Amino acid sequence: MKRILLGTLIAAASLNAFAEAPGGPNCGWGNMLFEGQKGLPSHLVASITNGTSGNATFGMTSGTNGCSTNGTLTYGGKSMLVLGSIMNELSEDMAKGEGEALTTFAVVLGVQPEDRAHFSAVTHSHFNEIFSSADVTAEQVHAATLAVLKKDARLAQYADKA
Repeated sequence: MKRILLGTLIAAASLNAFAEAPGGPNCGWGNMLFEGQKGLPSHLVASITNGTSGNATFGMTSGTNGCSTNGTLTYGGKSMLVLGSIMNELSEDMAKGEGEALTTFAVVLGVQPEDRAHFSAVTHSHFNEIFSSADVTAEQVHAATLAVLKKDARLAQYADKA
């Protein structure tokens, strides 16, 4: 009985030693989609989005598996995952200056709601610069968009964050 108690105490004391904020390094798309949000509900939905087998959920509630709900969700990968899947829609929306794909791209880049109309207008006016050819890649579109944003006083802050 003493061994079980001692083992439980050691395990409980070590829980914080394994915790990494926010959510751990392998939280993937869940962190990307809910970037900037805090708290247990956002972390749980991010975990479900990642398609894990329950390890992240357990880790967040227990503070193990490199998970923590104390920090703000972040995403260390590139936005190419989202961008690559909406390239056709994005080119059409950017050519029009509005649309869901363009809004999604703005959200992925971290553009705040109050700046999204301006983002749409700026990217629309620089469409030929961003989509420079018919076979442009997602990485080229991303890089060109960031270059355009850097030239705009209001949107430059988002280019630095991306």
